[in-house]
Amino acid sequence: MKKYFSVGEAAKMVHTTSETLRHYDRIGLVKPSKKDEWTKYRYYTEQDIVRLNTVRALQLMDLPLQEIKRVLEYDDLEKIVEFFAQAEKKADKKIAALQYSKSKIQLAKADYERKLQKRKSQAGAFVKDMPERVILLSDTLQAPTLDNLWNYLGHFYEKATPSRKEQFSFEDLAGIYTEDGTSRLFAVCTRYAEIDGLRVLPRGKYLCADCAEENRKSTLDELLEKARAEYHVTPPFTVQMVVISGVLHWNYQIQIPLCEKS
Repeated sequence: MKKYFSVGEAAKMVHTTSETLRHYDRIGLVKPSKKDEWTKYRYYTEQDIVRLNTVRALQLMDLPLQEIKRVLEYDDLEKIVEFFAQAEKKADKKIAALQYSKSKIQLAKADYERKLQKRKSQAGAFVKDMPERVILLSDTLQAPTLDNLWNYLGHFYEKATPSRKEQFSFEDLAGIYTEDGTSRLFAVCTRYAEIDGLRVLPRGKYLCADCAEENRKSTLDELLEKARAEYHVTPPFTVQMVVISGVLHWNYQIQIPLCEKS
């Protein structure tokens, strides 16, 4: 006995809406095979469901409905078979491309999950071992702004005379160095020559905390108090590394050395 399905039932079976099936009906793409003369309700057969699934699959290949309708109306069965063979090849390529994209998305997701876990684990104060760093202080810049971060390292190359510029190179980092109540922006040197403004940040343990602009001062005050109370240290200087977190936004990582001035 032949099975019949209402518009709503058929829509669920092919994972679409009743309105979509009515649209297919209006344009002559897939018409229900049975119509009740009394109620005027339309019903789909199992063969109609096969045709609906075929249409939905071809739509996922970005084929317009009119082209799908034209192909399904071919009288030449060989042409229809050839069309589906080509569509199958395109589907394989699309699947491969999606699998490749999925693998990249998974890698990116894993990377951000690691960053999120690291951020969570570093919530609040933490101690971090830092290598020795040589920094070059700015003569004029005291705090990061959109203007001075745009061409940040160019400012520090300008501190060297033209004949000595090739002796300098810097990491792509920005920070604020504060000593004896005076703050200056700095760049971290990877290559340098003796020049005014150089400072050496000693290797060792640093008390650190991440923060935003709005709680930077309070976080710094809390770290200084923690260094004095728990580590019995009066830090000789503080470092606030700028952490770029967006085109127009940045945060900070405050670093306080757990050593006395030598």
